[in-house]
Amino acid sequence: MQRRIRLCRNTLIFAASMLGIGTTALVAAQAAPSQGPQQGMPMAATPDADMVAGEVRKIDKGAKKITLRHGEMPQLEMPPMTMVFQVKDPSMLESVKVGDKVRFKAQKIGGAFVVVELQPEK
Repeated sequence: MQRRIRLCRNTLIFAASMLGIGTTALVAAQAAPSQGPQQGMPMAATPDADMVAGEVRKIDKGAKKITLRHGEMPQLEMPPMTMVFQVKDPSMLESVKVGDKVRFKAQKIGGAFVVVELQPEK
């Protein structure tokens, strides 16, 4: 019985030490600078990095809202879906109609999802 307990304790100690080594390696890898083509220089964000493809499903000018079917929105941790957004500038609603394909940028402002930029696709 004592051998079995010792074996379990040794196994636990080994597993805990391996977990610590793995965690240390992961933290070090995340902290290491990028060694891409620019040798450690941060990559510039593209202007359209936060733009998401969507389709206009409904426009409510009176309520200043637009319903969009959209793709994944990683910056808001949101899967593809159809949802209603408020618009930051109601004049955005003048440039689109139901059925239009668009690219847009949304942010969470005051607990609401708000379209801050809207461009019809060409």
